[in-house]
Amino acid sequence: MVSHRRPTQSGLNRGVRATVLTAAAASAAAGLTGAPASAAAPHDRDATRARVDQLYREAERATEGFNRAGEETGRLRDEVARAQEAAARTRAALNQMRGGLGAIAGAQYREGALDPALALLFSSDPDTFLDRAATLDRLGARQALALDKLRRTRQKLDQIRAEAADDLRDLERSRATVARHKRTVESKLAEARRLLAALPPGQRAAYDDARASRSGRPSDPGGTGDLSALREAAAGLPGSARALAALAAAQQALGRPYVWGANGPSGFDCSGLMQWAYARAGVSLPRTSQAQRYAGHMVPLSQALPGDLVAYRADASHIAMYAGNGQVIHAPYPGAAVRYDPVGMMPVSSVTRV
Repeated sequence: MVSHRRPTQSGLNRGVRATVLTAAAASAAAGLTGAPASAAAPHDRDATRARVDQLYREAERATEGFNRAGEETGRLRDEVARAQEAAARTRAALNQMRGGLGAIAGAQYREGALDPALALLFSSDPDTFLDRAATLDRLGARQALALDKLRRTRQKLDQIRAEAADDLRDLERSRATVARHKRTVESKLAEARRLLAALPPGQRAAYDDARASRSGRPSDPGGTGDLSALREAAAGLPGSARALAALAAAQQALGRPYVWGANGPSGFDCSGLMQWAYARAGVSLPRTSQAQRYAGHMVPLSQALPGDLVAYRADASHIAMYAGNGQVIHAPYPGAAVRYDPVGMMPVSSVTRV
């Protein structure tokens, strides 16, 4: 009888199989521990860089949202203060008018002829009287005018109070928006820091060098030779006096750190630097990059002059100042200082002459 059972593997085959399985298990274990990083490192490093770049872009957009909400909060706070001052003035005028009418009523009472209209005015519900214009003919012309003015003043006070209440509600919503954008910025930057901290020191340095290379940053950004040459070149180019004064102010900020939500003098975000520099030149710019792009008239990039504002990306979430010679000054991103970069470092969306 012929047996159809599979023959038993030889000792050599079993040894080869064991060796293969052992090698596979070792490889899997090494993959879990991250030991053979040479194959995965380039992909992981590139993915980390891409993610950090994305987080910085998202944080910058949220920073501009934070700036915009902060500016709105300041405006609403001023409106509330003005409304409260107006209400106080109107209330004082109302009290003064009531005092005058009270004097009239007192005189009439002493004479034993208190007008029924005045009696009603000083009753527990004088508003009822004010709404009954028909009773105004019970008084002389002077009293009628005084009562009509009193009625209009009360209406004005009620309107001011209603508008102030609306402003207060808007202010609270704006403060909540500020807080939300702040949380977004902080979470994006915290994740970026975590990802960068997880890179080995050499890869972290390579990332910084790669960002500098992508932006075309001068190899010696702090070197006096490069910056002096750029300053001299910019000084020799045409431009309005205030634009050149703003450029000179921006040059004074070179080397100061990027700080989100800051507009100087010790640190800046991108729009904060533009606002601060132009303020030194006596020009008030809006706070956000989106608003700054409309702070003047737009010109083609080919006609850019020193001091012009260069907005980047379709949403104008980044902004810089043209410095001449194809360079801009800007506050780039967290961890970087105010510096020169090529004007074409990112897609240009507009150029604005203030």
